[in-house]
Amino acid sequence: MDVAFLVSKEGIEQAELTEPWKAVEHAGHTPRLVSLEPGQVQGYHHLDPADRFDVDVTAADARPGDFAALVLPGGVANGDLLRWQPEAVEFVRGFAALGRPIAVICHGGWVLIEADAVRGKRLTSWPSLRTDYRNAGATWVDEELVVDGNLISSRKPDDLPAFCQALVEQLER
Repeated sequence: MDVAFLVSKEGIEQAELTEPWKAVEHAGHTPRLVSLEPGQVQGYHHLDPADRFDVDVTAADARPGDFAALVLPGGVANGDLLRWQPEAVEFVRGFAALGRPIAVICHGGWVLIEADAVRGKRLTSWPSLRTDYRNAGATWVDEELVVDGNLISSRKPDDLPAFCQALVEQLER
């Protein structure tokens, strides 16, 4: 099964992309990098540039029904850039409408909020998004991992082991 990883062109917290990517591959699935433009995207270790990654398909050309799940890595700039891009928001809305698993960590949730996909859900994130989630109708908690139906959420890179395990478990259902 293919799993979409939606990211902007830069500002991606690299560990929040690569660790779930490896977990998906290890579980026998195929991760696919979805972004706003073809080419490459830039990962970061916090504020320091890290590796570049090749985009597999643009958000405008990707179809949510072609993927088993969606992963939304964090990074402040990544989350902020995605939330105001109509193609990214529509891609996320499509996943929410299908009820497919969506795994979100750190600042990746801003695009979920923009897609109106958190109303009535319980989740976690980096603490600075707490008010944004609450204003969007979600119940925000400060926990390592929250699974609410098809929505998997975690706060930060330290939470990646639990986050990756929950993602793989959702894929195996």
